[in-house]
Amino acid sequence: MKILVTGGSGFLGTSLVKSLRKDDNEVLSLSSKDADLCDSNSLNKYSNIKFEKIYHLAAWTQAGDFCLYHPGEQWIKNQQINTTVLKWWSDKQPQAKLISMGTSCAYEEGLDLKEEFYLQGNPNDDLFTYAMTKRMMYIGQQSLAKQYGLKFLTVVPSTLYGPDYHIDGKQMHFIFDLAWKILSCKYFDDDIVLWGDGNQRREIVFLDDFIRDLFLLEKVVENDVVNIGANIDFSIREFADILCDLIGVDSSKIQYDTSKYVGSKVKRLCIKKEESLLGKLERTDLKVGLNRMLFWLEPKFVEYKSKSRKIN
Repeated sequence: MKILVTGGSGFLGTSLVKSLRKDDNEVLSLSSKDADLCDSNSLNKYSNIKFEKIYHLAAWTQAGDFCLYHPGEQWIKNQQINTTVLKWWSDKQPQAKLISMGTSCAYEEGLDLKEEFYLQGNPNDDLFTYAMTKRMMYIGQQSLAKQYGLKFLTVVPSTLYGPDYHIDGKQMHFIFDLAWKILSCKYFDDDIVLWGDGNQRREIVFLDDFIRDLFLLEKVVENDVVNIGANIDFSIREFADILCDLIGVDSSKIQYDTSKYVGSKVKRLCIKKEESLLGKLERTDLKVGLNRMLFWLEPKFVEYKSKSRKIN
């Protein structure tokens, strides 16, 4: 099977491409170096290849408070990226099924995070622009499918975790940021300062679990949106305590800065739709998954910090 993946060098993309290639698929993995999707003609050089699936993972964003400072750029760049993919799909690859990533921040805070509410209400103001570009991507898929008979799937993931995350100085998603700060305390006796009061609640899904569910959903869902979640959430304090125990740091050293950005107070996806489609869902035990993440992250942390301290 011929498959194209945008955002193939990212956290999810790297593992997804590996999993696809294990099944002897011919996978073309694109990063921004291979195709600048802000350029509407960037995919034309691949038009002679007839793909059966297109995974659209590429997006212009970062974790943390990035969205607060780049709303205008996020609107322009993500709309350009998504329009490039949508037009190329409908014009040049109508035989392909387009699988795209939605975002949990598209849901209005206070509503149940159910798929029927994905386009309803207003997303969190801090993440509004990015969330709306994801909504527009979904509407674009719906519209093109309706007019041209195309096939698509949009999945909305919880925060993903596991090995092979980026170590490049950019802001990290919260679970990696927690681990990084606790490792900094272990190795360099740095203060552990976490944003907010620690009572914000989050859910995380191990990367392998997400990819397995994604592949299963592809087979049974057409032209719809489906959440992929953990079905259980924890407070930031609980996550931090577990990580301290696994890393070997006294959790009493943690400080909480309530002046910092925290995003939504609660973010837990409703996965009744996914369960109705797939049955009982398999999920990696939290401590097992975090240990696997740390087994990869800890030596990378030591290497990165050692180099940065030598430079400084």
